[in-house]
Amino acid sequence: MGVLLVELLNSTVEVAIDRIGFEHHELSGRAKDIGSATVMLSLTLAAFTWALILI
Repeated sequence: MGVLLVELLNSTVEVAIDRIGFEHHELSGRAKDIGSATVMLSLTLAAFTWALILI
């Protein structure tokens, strides 16, 4: 459930950045990268939690 919420927030950030403008800007790219890293971190934490439960 948490991963889905983080993914939705990441999608919201990306859509808002694309709405502002399609030209390349360093901060826009950084915001998208941080959002993607957050999704990856939430997936890693979910996998770690499941691993702890199964052990």
